[in-house]
Amino acid sequence: MREKIVLIGAGSAVFTRGLVTDLIHRKWELDLALVDIDPDALGVAEGLTRKMIAATGAPIRLSATTDRREALKESTAVICTVAVGGRRGWEQDVQIPRKYGVYQPVGDTVMPGGASRALRMIPAMVAIATDVLDCCPSALFFNYSNPMNAICRAVRKATGANVVGLCHGVKSTARYLAQALEVPSDEFRYTAIGVNHLTWFVDARSGGADLFGRLLRIAAERNAEILKGARDDDGALRVDNPFTWQMTHLFGAFPAVLDNHVVEFFPRLCCGEGAYYGKTLGVGDKPFENLIARGNERYAQMKECAESSDPLPADYFTSVPGEHEEVVDIIDSVRTGRYAVYSANLPNRGQVPNLPEDAVLETPAVAMGGRLKPVTQPPLPANLAGTLVPHLAWVETVVEAAIEGNRDKFVQAMLLEGSVTSIETARRLADELIAAHRKHLPQFEAAK
Repeated sequence: MREKIVLIGAGSAVFTRGLVTDLIHRKWELDLALVDIDPDALGVAEGLTRKMIAATGAPIRLSATTDRREALKESTAVICTVAVGGRRGWEQDVQIPRKYGVYQPVGDTVMPGGASRALRMIPAMVAIATDVLDCCPSALFFNYSNPMNAICRAVRKATGANVVGLCHGVKSTARYLAQALEVPSDEFRYTAIGVNHLTWFVDARSGGADLFGRLLRIAAERNAEILKGARDDDGALRVDNPFTWQMTHLFGAFPAVLDNHVVEFFPRLCCGEGAYYGKTLGVGDKPFENLIARGNERYAQMKECAESSDPLPADYFTSVPGEHEEVVDIIDSVRTGRYAVYSANLPNRGQVPNLPEDAVLETPAVAMGGRLKPVTQPPLPANLAGTLVPHLAWVETVVEAAIEGNRDKFVQAMLLEGSVTSIETARRLADELIAAHRKHLPQFEAAK
């Protein structure tokens, strides 16, 4: 079959280039439709993509439009990378909570920043899912937008659409672990179970050898080094990702996706007043502003390449690491039945028996029967399940707040995850975040 792939949120600062590179390497004959509500961002994405196709002679027929429903007609795969409010909205999600003593290095998944982002993202993604069901109900439907768990849960709860959440975090963490274990990345095998951005590696192997004991010994050694307080000349701890390694030592499993994300799931330990190994989280260490600056820089580079009359750099089609990495492989596996294991966000239908049914979990999955099917796992140890169940309750509360436009449930969500330490603070913070994003939160106006 000839694929028609629709990319919604094509103005992404990095995803479009990576996806088009992957498709060019595949040499598929296909239709690619770019969609973005921002005509300027869409124009940049279209210009860059046309230039990439022309430079390689790839058999890709391209279209670009702000009309989502038109693009969705007869599509076979839909990929979403939308970010309602963009980087300016993201800045407010992180910077407003700082006034209340809440510090985040990323702020797109959990804590007040993640909840605030969910309020904007969920109605938009539910609307997209509704259009997918109406215009192309048999299309494969992928989401890369954050907060992954809340979006995928909301879409399934509100529409029943079979959305699959994808993130490169587990794969990138696997590369990190292979390096720590001194084994080739392409020979490293693992099992990782949890929720997006807190996925526990519970098995590690290479060439048939069990490496998990070695991993725990490394964690013990690094934990001892952290406790000694050994630092480099610039004051940084000698052990990178110290919180992740300490959690590995304590919990007996390795959490993805390293400190930037993992710390935000344990705000009582790291995020109150920004305490992070002697520095202020998201400011003095892992500065959030650097994330924004990199996004601005990548988009500026994308725009320059799209608009320049110069040819693309010689290395432009080298594999671009990032969120696009596996979606083309997954489409191929689903179409051909080729066996491969992926990390995917899907509802719990028994694959992890001691976690809530229908909760969206990030677990191994394989292509089977024209779809991705999660691989059944043994029950998680109680300590690991205990890190996930409270978060899943938080997700349900955030989903209800976003769909209903319910300010009180937004407040409840902030109290549930623990970074806000009083009811009054949670109320004031919720009101300020809602006011800051009001143009993207029509459901709160309707709920008054």
